[in-house]
Amino acid sequence: MSIVTTEAEAFAEALPAKGRLLALDIGTKTIGLATASADWAFATARETLKRTKPSADQQALAAFVQAESIAGLVIGLPLSMDGSDTTRTQSVRAQARNLARGLEIPILLWDERWSTVAVERAMIDADMSRARRAERVDALAAAHILEGALARLVRIVPGL
Repeated sequence: MSIVTTEAEAFAEALPAKGRLLALDIGTKTIGLATASADWAFATARETLKRTKPSADQQALAAFVQAESIAGLVIGLPLSMDGSDTTRTQSVRAQARNLARGLEIPILLWDERWSTVAVERAMIDADMSRARRAERVDALAAAHILEGALARLVRIVPGL
């Protein structure tokens, strides 16, 4: 079984080597996906998966991890504004533990308190329609989460 941590240093140490990262913005109805390049230079919003059953969600993510040669996973952790856990936070932590058992790659839980708000504001500023925003918000939030994690990781991993 791989680690699930909130510490970027422990996550970086558990990674097999530099490799592609996948970020998830886990919602109750959808999961936004974003990937990082192998050199961790940038994050790209990918797709939004519709949630079904936990086993089907896990299978879809496992297929994506294998197809994209993902070395590590960054999951947005929905903390309350004061930094404490909520019911939603506990649910995401449990999902991360389940993914760790099934995927066997290190998982970093990353504070996502402002990710969706920041992405929504950027899309509104870009004059994106409400329908298009609803389509893209989760994947773009995952990219925002991943960019924050990458900024921390490149400071602690030698050679980047």
